Amino acid sequence: MDEPLARQQLVADSATQPAVAVTTATDVPVVSVTDLNKTYDGGFTALHDVDLSIRRGEIFALLGPNGAGKTTLISIICGLSNATTGRVRVAGHDVEREYRETRKRIGLVPQELATNTFEKVVDEVSFSRRLFGKPADPAYVEKILRQLSLWDKKDSQIRWLSGGMKRRLLIAKALSHEPEILFLDEPTAGVDVELRHDMWQLVSELRANGVTIILTTHYIEEAESMADRVGVILGGEIILVDDKTALMDKLGEKRLTIHLLEPLEQVPAAVADYGLVLTAGGRALVYTYHPQHDEFGVPKLLRALEATGITYTDLQTQQSSLEEIFVNLVGQQR
Repeated sequence: MDEPLARQQLVADSATQPAVAVTTATDVPVVSVTDLNKTYDGGFTALHDVDLSIRRGEIFALLGPNGAGKTTLISIICGLSNATTGRVRVAGHDVEREYRETRKRIGLVPQELATNTFEKVVDEVSFSRRLFGKPADPAYVEKILRQLSLWDKKDSQIRWLSGGMKRRLLIAKALSHEPEILFLDEPTAGVDVELRHDMWQLVSELRANGVTIILTTHYIEEAESMADRVGVILGGEIILVDDKTALMDKLGEKRLTIHLLEPLEQVPAAVADYGLVLTAGGRALVYTYHPQHDEFGVPKLLRALEATGITYTDLQTQQSSLEEIFVNLVGQQR
């Protein structure tokens, strides 16, 4: 069945655009946001003085509660919405003045499951590729669909797909034109474990091939396991950007659980200044501390315990997760 004339025209228009020049300068961020503000007609300010640089080839996680401005920021970077003031550059190109140059470099997986319901899966992905001026490449389309476990659905109309399958299709469409930068806006929200596994495996492969990944997610453990750097946005402002490991070292806490040989009824007065908490029916003491700002120190605590005659059978340490750090940050800012 022939494509509608409007779709054919869109493909023709894109195909006549000049090829995208690849930016190779390593000192230029692949995404650069400067003094960005977004205020809607009603007066609501969604973004306020946002500055952000994304490094080429990294996985960057943008975290924030609902309504913090994550989707607004992504929409402006992707050229789907205009900023009130400020500037955004993608691979050295201005997103407003050089829209086609920037858009060709970007793949976007939005939150909404918006698709052409009567199209076949393979036709929809192939059309998305041609829409960006890319020549037909059935082998590449097949590769994407197989990676996302969609190949057996290639001839199905989209309306018959499950919600999880439609999410996979959005990812396939975003990758259809081989973008340099991939935005994933809550890509695994409400989907099954299998898709989440497939998604992150694919992200790892894309990153290995030099694709820059920017993601938002409510599953912060995913950001912790995948991201190189983390940014936190709250109330339309970027309140923190840091390497994930450095962030967890600086802002994270450690908990030392001391398993006792004999139970205690209360924390001994000799170690009261350590802020120890008695747990497990008196059979464990928990010491919470910041490794970089620990005025007492674990060895000193253990010596103090031994001096009081307290013996222990085991020691167990646990570090704060990225989620705990995020919750604490948001709580402090509110």
